[in-house]
Amino acid sequence: MLAPGRRTKQLKKTKMRKTGLFIILLMICSGLYSQIYIASSSEISFFSEATIENIEAVNKASKPILNTSTGDIQIKIPMKGFVFAKPLMQEHFNEDYAESEKFPDAFFRGKINEQIDYTKDGEYKATAAGKITIHGVEKEKTLEGTLIVKGGHIVLQTKFNIHIADYGIKVPSLYVKNIAEDVSVKLNATLDPYKK
Repeated sequence: MLAPGRRTKQLKKTKMRKTGLFIILLMICSGLYSQIYIASSSEISFFSEATIENIEAVNKASKPILNTSTGDIQIKIPMKGFVFAKPLMQEHFNEDYAESEKFPDAFFRGKINEQIDYTKDGEYKATAAGKITIHGVEKEKTLEGTLIVKGGHIVLQTKFNIHIADYGIKVPSLYVKNIAEDVSVKLNATLDPYKK
């Protein structure tokens, strides 16, 4: 058994070690948080050019997330967040095509390929390789776009096409002339450092 004086010293050392470990963990965690950026504003839109009528919708409900230390990027898109000019279009989109009750979200999970200095303001051409999930179907996709670093903010911009049949979205023969086989998608998002 330890003498009372030695025992007190031992307890103090153990307490100091635990405090030191806690401080180190706190520093590591705060460092990790400073590398996570989340969208303060984002706009995802799609455009379908068709013979009878063009179809457009805008979604401002998405919150892209970027880890600047790893280049990992994740985008979750609530399908019911797409707003159309005509309520009937919105209803058809959610009920007949996207089946939003069954598949409430679309996703992109990927990684930025280029090494970017996020501490330095500038405009960078970038690509992100990953997987897009729409209508429950996952496909590999590489997105090309622009990444703008300015004043502590990161702006992500990209434009790409989706071939709707690739994602198991069927268009009834009655509406084939109304909906294009390929839909043009645009993303414009401003990301800020994540604050716990």
